[in-house]
Amino acid sequence: MKKIKTVVQTVVFALVVLMLSSAAGPNAPKKVIKLGFIPLTDCAPLVVAKEMGFFQKYGVEVQLSKEASWANVRDKILNGELQGAHCLFSMPFSVYTGVGGKPGAEMKIAMVLNNNGQGITLSKEFCGLAGFKEYKKVAPAVKAVQAKKEVTFAMTFPGGTHDIWLRNWLAACGVNQKSVGIITIPPPQMVSNMKVDNMEGFCVGEPWNGVAATQNIGFTHVASQDIWKHHPEKALVVNKEFAEASKEDLKNVMKAILEACKWLDNMSNRKKAAGWLTKPNYVNAPLAVIEARLLGSNDLGCDLGVQKYKDDYMTFFNNGFVNAPRKSHGIWFMAQYVRFGYLKSDPEYKAIAEKLVLDDLYNEVAKSMNVTLPGDDMKPFKITIDPTPFDPNNPEQYVSLAKK
Repeated sequence: MKKIKTVVQTVVFALVVLMLSSAAGPNAPKKVIKLGFIPLTDCAPLVVAKEMGFFQKYGVEVQLSKEASWANVRDKILNGELQGAHCLFSMPFSVYTGVGGKPGAEMKIAMVLNNNGQGITLSKEFCGLAGFKEYKKVAPAVKAVQAKKEVTFAMTFPGGTHDIWLRNWLAACGVNQKSVGIITIPPPQMVSNMKVDNMEGFCVGEPWNGVAATQNIGFTHVASQDIWKHHPEKALVVNKEFAEASKEDLKNVMKAILEACKWLDNMSNRKKAAGWLTKPNYVNAPLAVIEARLLGSNDLGCDLGVQKYKDDYMTFFNNGFVNAPRKSHGIWFMAQYVRFGYLKSDPEYKAIAEKLVLDDLYNEVAKSMNVTLPGDDMKPFKITIDPTPFDPNNPEQYVSLAKK
């Protein structure tokens, strides 16, 4: 009798296991992956992957979360509330080195989302003092405005891309960064802050430069591609645990976003993308401004006319050149932190880049999708506005030579 009871128990247990495994089969609800974004035009790859069904195509359930500031994005990635986000490429290096977060805190860069497409806007007070790309006129213009008031510039996150474009621009224009105020303002709040005279200039992503020009609050003095043509800008940055414990999910997210980036670089698709981005749950800015700058047409404001970019507008794929995350670019940003006084000594450049850049994972995903790998990492390069060449194998030499 005991033997029969044991057999029955075994059969019942097997049936329960079978039922549970069936419930967890193809029809079971998928784990939700939460990705954050800031309302900027270059969140487009995440929006397109969602709206076009690419996440679904690659078998991942993704929820997009609109965030208020880059500090929010940082905190939520680190505490696991977000598995990943549309993020400033340099933020993981800023956080890890203690410039913009807790030293040693790890955020991983899975892939780059876009090149180009940011800008520096100057207030109407600079109208007639320094026009589009008139770098030599900036220092005298700043002094002229300083005769009446303090001059303050805004960026979006300490050590972030916008912060570093702003400081490189100041150095190239011969303006000592210590002679002006530099404050942090979240991207969607830039225009409203300039309206109430909280700053005389800002560096931010689109569409906010375009919005300032359209509202006659300021004008586009320079685009970021004029500072460094084809620079890395936003990246898919992920939580360390998600990168390590959910690698297959992350690869599928990357595949969906990579397909979205390809779709976006077909210029005939950009009007459709602008139609999604203009919605309140995404960027919530005028359609005409988003669309024009996505198409490379920048109405500068201040009667400066329209600047048209032919090959260096905001790019999302560019035959695979955009998306490969390069350790050399991370090293360049960390060298800027030393150059501009954020760090008192050189960090462990290569070791940090190796720790934070998931280039091997990206290479695996790119190969699976027949995407060309650029193969230019760790080679010397020079950015457009800075005459000092940069060798990622010798960042210390660059720091000693670069203009502060």
